[in-house]
Amino acid sequence: MPEKRGPVPVALIGIAVIIGILVAAFTVPAAVTRGEIHRAEFSEAAGLQSGDLVTVAGVEAGRVESVELAGDRVLVTFDVKDAWVGDRTTASIEVKTLLGAKYLELDPQGDAELASDAVIPLERTASPFDVVEAFNGLSSTIDGLDTDQLATSLDTLSETFSGTAPEVRGALDGLSRLSQTIASRDEEIRRLLAGTQNLSGVLADRAPEFERLLRDGNLLLAEIQRRKDAISALLDGTRALSVQLRGLVADNQEQLTPTLEALDGVAEILQRNRDNLDLALERQAVFTRLFSNAVGNGRWFDNYICGLVLPPLGPINEGGC
Repeated sequence: MPEKRGPVPVALIGIAVIIGILVAAFTVPAAVTRGEIHRAEFSEAAGLQSGDLVTVAGVEAGRVESVELAGDRVLVTFDVKDAWVGDRTTASIEVKTLLGAKYLELDPQGDAELASDAVIPLERTASPFDVVEAFNGLSSTIDGLDTDQLATSLDTLSETFSGTAPEVRGALDGLSRLSQTIASRDEEIRRLLAGTQNLSGVLADRAPEFERLLRDGNLLLAEIQRRKDAISALLDGTRALSVQLRGLVADNQEQLTPTLEALDGVAEILQRNRDNLDLALERQAVFTRLFSNAVGNGRWFDNYICGLVLPPLGPINEGGC
């Protein structure tokens, strides 16, 4: 007949198993969930950081592993899971939010799968549009235009083709009116461009502050993501713990039932003892009060006992007790 195990060893084994499951849930290596690693070259990082999303057709497919400087270009390493990446795939850094968060968008192309050691070249990648640089370029270009000379040239062109067909002459008249409008609005356009240039300068001066703001926001989002992952792992471990506890209770119910019944008996005995102690304390209070009255007047017992002598009978014991 097999020897029956006690509840204590079984409980210790169950606790050890549960601790092992929780440790495994929190220490699963990242390589288990990481997809295939690829790399791409970009002319600039444009604010892309490690941990940013990688999407294929708008669906999350991986994460950016690292962003490193490689000579005159930036090398972005990323992983892709459950998505096909062709040998002519293009990649672009896109703007995710108005605060400047970025993500990596892939457009899978080609006939064969992209090799794991292959790099998407600079010719098939694109960085986001820089508004500050565009304003600076526009301002510099228009500042170099001679609006008076442009108006004179358009007027000369209109006069030269004045004898042509009505359709051409109408178009040239429109050009002439356009040149006059440009010439009359030259000062306003210059002020507008000067203001635009000042705005671009302010934005450029505030670029470090914007970068710090975005960097701090990215750190906050990364910390929130880490907390979310930790809570998810904790929930998974709790579910596994619940399953193990159910199995432990089911396997050891016969051993635990007598133990629980014995604990109930011990609890009843302790309750009775507690009631007895309460009663003893209650009666002890009366005894203590009377004893204090007897010895409270000095180093002797001072008490008064009535009824030991006869009741008053005429001249005998006239004072009674």
